[in-house]
Amino acid sequence: MSFEITSELLANITSYIEVSNDTAIVALFEEMHYADIAEILDELSFDNVVYIIKLLDSEKTSAVLMELDEDIREKTLQNLSAKEIAEEVEELDSDDAADIIGELSKERQEAVMSQIEDEEHVKEIEELLAYNEDSAGGLMAKELVKVNENWNVLKCVREMRAQAEEVTRVHSIYVVDDNDKLKGRLSLKDLLITSTKTAISEVYIPKVDFVNVHDNLDEVSNKMRKYDLEAIPVVDNNGVLLGRITIDDIVDVIKEEADKDYQLAAGLTQDVEADDSILQLTKARLPWLFLGLLGGVGAFLIMVMFENTFDENAVLFFFTPLIAAMAGNVGVQSSAIIVQGLANDDVKGSINSRLIKEMLLAALNGVVLALFLFVFVWFYEGKINTALAISVSLVAVIIVAGLIGTFVPLFLNKRGIDPAIATGPFITTSNDIFGILIYFMIAKLILGI
Repeated sequence: MSFEITSELLANITSYIEVSNDTAIVALFEEMHYADIAEILDELSFDNVVYIIKLLDSEKTSAVLMELDEDIREKTLQNLSAKEIAEEVEELDSDDAADIIGELSKERQEAVMSQIEDEEHVKEIEELLAYNEDSAGGLMAKELVKVNENWNVLKCVREMRAQAEEVTRVHSIYVVDDNDKLKGRLSLKDLLITSTKTAISEVYIPKVDFVNVHDNLDEVSNKMRKYDLEAIPVVDNNGVLLGRITIDDIVDVIKEEADKDYQLAAGLTQDVEADDSILQLTKARLPWLFLGLLGGVGAFLIMVMFENTFDENAVLFFFTPLIAAMAGNVGVQSSAIIVQGLANDDVKGSINSRLIKEMLLAALNGVVLALFLFVFVWFYEGKINTALAISVSLVAVIIVAGLIGTFVPLFLNKRGIDPAIATGPFITTSNDIFGILIYFMIAKLILGI
């Protein structure tokens, strides 16, 4: 049965806190999954969140902290002492511990690190903090199981047992040489059916997928997705095994990137949430809204240029919204497909081939739609030249919009700019302007005005 938060549950927790019934609170959360606890805390007042975090055992609350909303976690950490944060960090794997420490000020980082008793854990956290947070090194965990190629199976099993105590989940067994260079991976099946005296060098699998510690997270996620990996080892430029990245961390990265792309496509310049302040939401929305305003002004100026065309063919004015809407829709469709392909690393080949394909596709769609529009205008207006001008303009506008929607995200991606920015108001506004300009120019040419 799936977990569900009820108003009765929240009321009970609040009442327990009000009367300081710590025993009831501990009993309530004892068998509950940390993700469910985090979901509950997100619904409570901040003071109650801090109360519960301080009350429960660090072994449980350390995992809860990682699941909390970032804003709530940040405020919670501000209300915990350096010693209390250190106790939470000591229960976390190195990658999660580094994430927590990284959210603190430099002064607080030093204070917390000085309270951590495990010196090896401190060293690992410091190493991870040195890497760019958007790189494989910034995401990896130091905890893993590795064996030396020169060991025999018996020694390998003994060492694995000792190492596994520090690893939450063992996805893979990595094989290294005397210099800790990654050589391959070890199959658990081969380990079970092989003589205890057999050298690991005789049974390990030399083929192993890995990433460089400086690779960006897009490269990491694409490789793990392509090869269906639950974990992937991370090496330095010399091939030395440094850590591993697990699928749960990559899922978080993909979700964050998807949220960011969605907001860019919707015309938001920064990461915001519904609960953010009015000022924060305004800052995120206003730049793109201003771009839309400029686009509207540009469309107005273009229509003023063709004022005489309107006077003699008023019907053209009434089809302006249709032309602008079709330009915007086609552009967003084209850019959305390209952005999705770039995100999944499915876009191959040259830009020219993509543009040619999109031009042919847009031409086919445009002709089909234009034929319908031609018949409608002809019957409605009774003028074949007017119907021809509007329908030909529609085909041209759709082709241009498709080309813009394809070229812009590819161009941005080549320049290292997030192509998701192309799927929002940027494409819509630019295609509206180009669409209206093309529409009136073709109409004026065909109608001979």
